[in-house]
Amino acid sequence: MFKNPTLREIALYSSILITAIFLGIYGISVAIDLQTNNVLLSILLVLTCFIASYFVVLFIVKIFVHERIKLIYKNIHTVKLREGAQASIASNNAMDQVEKDVNDFVTDQVQEIKSLKSMENYRREFLGNVSHELKTPIFNIQGYVHTLIEGGVYDSNINIDYLQRAAKNADRLKIIVDDLTEISKLESGQLQLDMEEFDIKRLVEEVYKDQEFSALAKKISFVFNDAADKNFRVKADKKSIRQVLMNLVSNAVKYNKEGGRVKTSFYVMGQNILIEVSDNGSGIEKKHLSHLFERFYRADTHRSRKIGGSGLGLSIVKHIIEAHQQTINVRSTINLGTTFGFTVKKAN
Repeated sequence: MFKNPTLREIALYSSILITAIFLGIYGISVAIDLQTNNVLLSILLVLTCFIASYFVVLFIVKIFVHERIKLIYKNIHTVKLREGAQASIASNNAMDQVEKDVNDFVTDQVQEIKSLKSMENYRREFLGNVSHELKTPIFNIQGYVHTLIEGGVYDSNINIDYLQRAAKNADRLKIIVDDLTEISKLESGQLQLDMEEFDIKRLVEEVYKDQEFSALAKKISFVFNDAADKNFRVKADKKSIRQVLMNLVSNAVKYNKEGGRVKTSFYVMGQNILIEVSDNGSGIEKKHLSHLFERFYRADTHRSRKIGGSGLGLSIVKHIIEAHQQTINVRSTINLGTTFGFTVKKAN
């Protein structure tokens, strides 16, 4: 009853209290009046005290409390601290509205501060990672080019070799820049999905053909699970799903053992199709699994840089799958291999 009272309730409770005090002070006089049968005068006296105190308290609260609360409330909405809120409040529930809006404001500010701190940490880490990734190929190119300028270009033992090494590092720079551009688009929500129905197995076969040269160099075979004989049609952005498959199959080849196997499996999961790309390589330690989709994260730093890539591939894959409102996961066992699985919507 007394939680967040309105102005009229405050005035009512206050006038009752004042009248009670008045009766306490003048109780003897009133009792005498009652004994002398002057009942009307006593009642009028009590009512006058009650009514007068009611309006006086209502006036004081309205002028010195309510108007200031309204001003605070108006200022809150003037600076648009809450989207879509009204700039005026009714006099009957001013306390309720102000309390609610101030609490909402505090909650919003706390969340905003947390978000800003998180973004600042991400920005700092991201810039540090980008600088670190770019520094190595730039330093290598710089070394090879300066060596050639200083006379190495006339040395037939190193000139072609150094030019090829410089070109290889330049290619890596381009991959990093392209992936940075791609992930920037994904994180800013600029990816426009062109949803269409297509055969997911046929798309995997195309990716297998694109990776055939790399696989032959390591004598790696491409296979499907037994269920792949069925017709698996999905509805998704074909171009971006192809990018996902290219990344996963390429990684399965790069990090696989000599004479290994890359297997793609399909499973019906309600309204979705689960696609799994697995290898039988050396596997990944458990401590690394939860970080694999982070930007620039490498489970084996030395080996990953030697093989190439930007360190952004799996992060891009995760963004693409999430843009489809689907999920991706990874599991791995040392000396047995690694499996990446993601879902796509089944075509009707």
